[in-house]
Amino acid sequence: MQHKHKKTSIALALVSGISVFAGAAAPAHAITLLDILRGGPGANRNRQADNGLPGVATGRSGMPSERALADPEPLPKVSGPRYYTYKPDAERAVKTAGFAAASATDGTRFLAEAKVSAPAEIAAALEAFYGKNAKPIWVSDSDANEKARGVLALFERAGEYGLEPADYLLPVPALTTASVEVPADPAVATDASVTAASASPSDTHDRALMQFELALSEKVLIFAQDMIRGRIDPNRVSGYHDFKRKDVKLSLVLPFAKNGPDAAAYLEGLTPQSAHFQTLKAELAKLRAEAASDGMQVSLPDNLLLKPGSSNPDMANVVAAIEHFGSEELRTTHAATFAAYQQTPDYTPDLVELVKSFQSEAGLKPDGVVGAATVRKLVGHTSEDKIEKVVVAMEQARWLPDDLGQRYVFINQPAFRVYYYDHGAEQFSMRVVVGSKSNQTYFFQDQIETVEFNPYWGVPQSIIINEMLPHLRQDPSYLDRLGYEVSVNGRAVSSSSVNWYGSTQNISVRQPPSSDNALGDLKILFPNSHAIYMHDTPSKSFFQRDMRALSHGCVRLAEPRMMAAAVMGTTVEDINARIAAGQNVAAKVPVRIPVYVSYFTAWPNKDGKVEYFDDVYGRDAAVMKAFEATTKARAAHS
Repeated sequence: MQHKHKKTSIALALVSGISVFAGAAAPAHAITLLDILRGGPGANRNRQADNGLPGVATGRSGMPSERALADPEPLPKVSGPRYYTYKPDAERAVKTAGFAAASATDGTRFLAEAKVSAPAEIAAALEAFYGKNAKPIWVSDSDANEKARGVLALFERAGEYGLEPADYLLPVPALTTASVEVPADPAVATDASVTAASASPSDTHDRALMQFELALSEKVLIFAQDMIRGRIDPNRVSGYHDFKRKDVKLSLVLPFAKNGPDAAAYLEGLTPQSAHFQTLKAELAKLRAEAASDGMQVSLPDNLLLKPGSSNPDMANVVAAIEHFGSEELRTTHAATFAAYQQTPDYTPDLVELVKSFQSEAGLKPDGVVGAATVRKLVGHTSEDKIEKVVVAMEQARWLPDDLGQRYVFINQPAFRVYYYDHGAEQFSMRVVVGSKSNQTYFFQDQIETVEFNPYWGVPQSIIINEMLPHLRQDPSYLDRLGYEVSVNGRAVSSSSVNWYGSTQNISVRQPPSSDNALGDLKILFPNSHAIYMHDTPSKSFFQRDMRALSHGCVRLAEPRMMAAAVMGTTVEDINARIAAGQNVAAKVPVRIPVYVSYFTAWPNKDGKVEYFDDVYGRDAAVMKAFEATTKARAAHS
């Protein structure tokens, strides 16, 4: 006990001596008492400070020592979602022992011996159907019937619907004579040879037909499911995809196929009937018809830069590309320019107007300068590229409701535009800024609920940690100087009093309403777990850029007051008045409006023409890899 007391006394003396030293005029780089008690700079970061506020410093300076600043622990980072290696649906063996046909005396008894693997919900649907139905759907008179052959013919055309025919094709068994080898000496006959000898050609064929019966039913269920909800689960593609997969009533499929007059027509009728899907389907057919000739392809240098008044031999190719890829309206408007052009290299005023019209039509800044963005639009995509984009778009369209609604907001990230629909028709669209490649905007759907005027900006933890923390460790008054509000566990504090070497979990930062608020004058909210919303911005120059993947993930609007008026069902003048009042007010929208925060590199415009966009996040490529993985997995279990 005395020994223990002695150790304590020594420790107290050490602390007392340091305290005296610390109370003197210590050098600027001296180690403080707080450093030693905490085990050195950066140790025990979650310890609560003496004033009871986690993360708030307690030293005289309110911040860690100079040594901590000179030799800090590595800065923490908040990482965004990632892309996954796609995992197709796991499969299991279909349990055939309970099939109703098991007790039959004819060839259907072999249905209980068929071996098929399928995803769990497909397997369950097969077991439920054949547990009650002994009579085959696809086999009649010892052969595949017309119903089966009609379905197989449909499967061969699966590509018309953006699906992969190889996922569903199945060979029809042919009637063959079994060749059985019987040993010369019956005394040495094996059990296997006896069994083989007893199997008649008829039994062999019946077994093959029942295997075909069950396998085709499995393919029919997969095809029906794919037609309705798509081949892949988007949430397995990346953390940026957020969809509840559609429920498909598989229990209805096989009864409909059995009892209906035309199973193929029934399955074909499951394709989405929305105008946008049907337009994509028609575009795919047109592209495949043109694929052999591949249309006109223009060659232009990637680094081409043509300014009005300049001269360049590539001018002729620029004019030819505009004439080929421009709309009928553009060609009519500039018919005289096309007729008068003599393949000269000079970039004359009439050609500048032609280029401006093309740029405007292509969604580019109509400045008459032919640079990288204009070249990409002029060169265009090959037929193969377009086919891939349309197939991906048809898959992704199946993730959304077939009916998007009469009134909704549609954000297409690769197009860098948002569209407002009412009465089922586009009323207006505007430019948007979406997330950068490192801060991608998610792909999901939600409901618009609120418009907030003169908003506060609550800074996400990812921005606090990844972007603000380095500044705060160098200058703890950084947020105070910028006018941000800081609180710890709900209590307002100055940023200079916070220990920015501790955890930021209980620290919140927000920017009050102001002319330079990051959200501008308003934000439009559709509450979601990704903290994505639409908002105004003081950075208006970003809307003049052609590539607008520049934000932290939210969607910035070029004309936010117009959008706010539309969703509130009021006028822009009313919105202006609410903002001018200067109060932070959240107003509920009168009716919840669907919003689709989407990602389509091929999508029909309001005139029904499919437009093509660059795969800014590489998501099309990820979907194509998921297609490949799915087809490979299905082939392995066929």
